Parts: sequence; structure tokens; C-alpha cells
Amino acid sequence: MSDGTITLEARGRVRRRKFKNRVAEALATIAAFLAVGVLAAVVIAVLLRGLPALNLSLFTDVQSPFGETGGGVAHAIVGTIVLVTLATLIALPFGVMVAIYVTEFARPSVAQPIRLALDVLNGVPSIVIGVFVFALIVQPLHAQSGWAGAFALAIVMLPLVSRATMEVLELVPSALREAGFALGVSRWRIVLRVVFPTVLGGVATGAVLAVARAAGETAPLLFTSSLYANTVSFDPGQPLASLPVTIFIYSEAPDQTLNDQAWAAALILMAFVLVLSVTARAALARSRRRIEGR
Repeated sequence: MSDGTITLEARGRVRRRKFKNRVAEALATIAAFLAVGVLAAVVIAVLLRGLPALNLSLFTDVQSPFGETGGGVAHAIVGTIVLVTLATLIALPFGVMVAIYVTEFARPSVAQPIRLALDVLNGVPSIVIGVFVFALIVQPLHAQSGWAGAFALAIVMLPLVSRATMEVLELVPSALREAGFALGVSRWRIVLRVVFPTVLGGVATGAVLAVARAAGETAPLLFTSSLYANTVSFDPGQPLASLPVTIFIYSEAPDQTLNDQAWAAALILMAFVLVLSVTARAALARSRRRIEGR
């Protein structure tokens, strides 16, 4: 009788565990579909509103006078390319050097605070970074500029580049480093000639992710390079137009044509970020497989 009671209790516990497992799986599945659903809703809304205003003149013309049809966001596209390129040239070398120092040279007591600082910097709201650069550069010079905007975007990109580079550096087998030490090669040469070429694909992937993040930032540019310029300019010494700021300005304009172009510009920016993000994820997965299989 007691054996039968124990068996029934055990079966009851198993059924309860299975029920709780199914409930947890169902809740997790619902949460996943809700997250994907929000993204799908945003994409569909931008597509429905942006596609009708998408045309060739949007890429080749600047803003038309108030009340007139036509015009485009060529000045914003060029400005975004200049700003993101300058920011990448600033953030990429510094981010890679920080990652190499923390992973290959720094003692754990030094590496951990640096990792924490990078994580904190990655979580700092971008508008705070914009205010910081405004106080550091714009206010003393009494002028906004593309350089200030690029510097703000570089700060946004720096932790992304560093953390991505650290992750791929930690995947490199220690046997590669030990083989170099056995041959009497100095540590910096091992890093430069053996370790870094192995993770080059992962570093490029981190840079692409950082570019995708920086291209969609609006808040830092509002404080550093938001003085509106309706001309195509490559001069970073002057304020440069950008797609995020242009979307913000056009969406608040009283002209319906500009409102429609804001949706089209949002579609262009969203497509750019999505393509970069998907490409970066695929390249990172391929780089990890190559490193682990080496």
C-alpha cells in the first residue's frame, strides 16, 4: 500500500513539473512572438508610409522650397555618410587597441574595471553623450560642426567595437599563443602576427554593428551638428545634415510633402540598419565557427 502511495505521489510530482514546464515554454513563446510582432508592426508601418514617397529624386535632390512638390534628402544622406565614416575612423582603432590591451596584456585587476567601464558607457543614454560633447567641444568653440557630431558618434561606437573585439579574441585558442612563446617570439608580435589576423573577421563584424548603431542616433547630433543645412556638403568643419535629424525635422514640419519624405527617409535608414545588422550577425557567426574549428 505504501509503495503504491509513493508511486502515485511520484507521478503527481512528474505531472506538476511537466505542467509548469509547458506553462514556462508557452510564456516564453508568447514573449518571443510579441517581440517579433512589435518589430513587424514598425517595419510594416514604415513600409506603408514610406514606399509611396520613395523615388529617385529623394536620393539626388535637396529639400524643395516650402509648399512645392519634389525635393529629396541627398544632403542628409551625404552628411550621414561623412559623419559615420569619421566616427568609425576615430572609434575603430581606439576600440581595437583597448580590446587588445584588456585581453592580451592587462592584469585581471586592471582588466575587470575597464570591462565594467565599457559596459557602463554602452548603457549611457546617447543624449547624455551629446550633452557631454556639447560642453566639451561645441560650447568652447561657439559652433556646431561635423567633427563634434562624429566625436559624439565615436563615443557611442567605442564600447561596441571593444566588446565585440574582446569576445572574438577570447575565442582564439591559447595554444596559438603558447606556440609563439615556445619559439621565443615576443607577446606583441604574437598578437600582431598570429592572434589579430585570426579574429579580423570578428573585428570587422563589431565595426559593422557599431556603424549600424551610430547611423540611427539622433540625440547626440541634436547637440553637436543639428544646425540645419540644406546643401550637400562634405566639410566636417561645418554642421552637417544627417538622416536621423532630418527625419525629426521633416516629421514636425507643417508641409505634408516633408512629412511624407520623413517616412521615406526613415525607410532608407531602417533598411540600411537592418542590412548591416543581419550581415554583421552572419559574419560574426561565421568568424566564430572558423576560430573554433581552427
